[in-house]
Amino acid sequence: MKKFIILLLLVVLIFPCIVYAEENKINETKMLDNAVSGLLMEESTGEVIFEKEKDKQVAVASMTKMVAQIIILENIENGSIKWSDVVTVSPNAAEMGGSQIYLEAGEKMTVKDLFKGVSMASANDAVVQLAEVISGSEAKFVELMNKKVKDLGLKNTNFVNATGLDEDGHYSSAYDMAVIARELLKHEEILKFSSVYEDYLREDSEDKFWLVNTNRLVKFYDGADGLKTGHTDNAKYCIAATAKRDDMRLIAIVLGEENSKTRNAETMALLDFGFNSKKVKVLKKKGEVIDKINISHGSREYLDLVTDSDLGVLENKGISNKKYNIDTKIDNITLPIKKGEIVGKVYIKEKGKKVLEKDLFAGSNIEKLSFIDIYLDTLKNGLLGKVN
Repeated sequence: MKKFIILLLLVVLIFPCIVYAEENKINETKMLDNAVSGLLMEESTGEVIFEKEKDKQVAVASMTKMVAQIIILENIENGSIKWSDVVTVSPNAAEMGGSQIYLEAGEKMTVKDLFKGVSMASANDAVVQLAEVISGSEAKFVELMNKKVKDLGLKNTNFVNATGLDEDGHYSSAYDMAVIARELLKHEEILKFSSVYEDYLREDSEDKFWLVNTNRLVKFYDGADGLKTGHTDNAKYCIAATAKRDDMRLIAIVLGEENSKTRNAETMALLDFGFNSKKVKVLKKKGEVIDKINISHGSREYLDLVTDSDLGVLENKGISNKKYNIDTKIDNITLPIKKGEIVGKVYIKEKGKKVLEKDLFAGSNIEKLSFIDIYLDTLKNGLLGKVN
């Protein structure tokens, strides 16, 4: 009788997991039937959950603008330009066709409103204008875009323009787009723009312009807050969508759909699959101290080591009893150290096997002490009985 009860309990515990796995397997075979290519990635780990022709080089239309957005946000963050800067629109930007916010040559608009136009309306005129502000010309700006792609280690991407309009030699892939989207999401301010469904430009003028986000998922899909759509004759209908639920953010790339309705439906199905089958086990939250090291002759005695996002592992939903260890490897540290500087690596291991590797960052600024400061510090430590 006791053996029968144990057997019954095992069946009750294991059978639902088997059925659940089989259901997900069936759903997975039906995903992205109509897309040319696509990919589902978990953002914090960069782990690919699903892929279809992930390295196929294809036109990606306005999804190109994600790289432009990265460069624009970097310039905002380093102070080269400000959100409040007022820009005079050039004849070149005003002449851009396709998706636009109908800029007129000589019109004045803030960087913030131009970026809003890029993020919500996928405006070609706005992105070209911002490219000219940063680099002087669209061509010079495209050089920065291709350099950024190369810095990210991507092999299947090349840009000819900043807009994504169809041109020979302008292409990317589902995997490369996912990596680009993940990089863009490191700039958290992007979500303040990409998550908004409707807004206005020229609000205090007679030419008040209504903006409706080209990404309808931000209104209709639970947790969706970005990121970029695209459409041209060559690229067809494309999207880089992101959504977050609990501790997990997913990035879905869907390329080459025949219409926006199918694109959105297959994108939501892809996200559903990820949220229904996977979870992230967070071991350390973003900004939480992973480790600390002693610093000699610095303005601080210790340097806190942190990550730029949650540190966790991707697991299948269901019962999990895996145990993980966190190891760190620190680079040779030289002063001064700037907050946010990469100073080493952190590894998550399960049964001695590495399952995740991420950069470690300095949690604070540390200046190098002068000779006098070192002398006084040594004298103070000696009086207090401390030894460096």
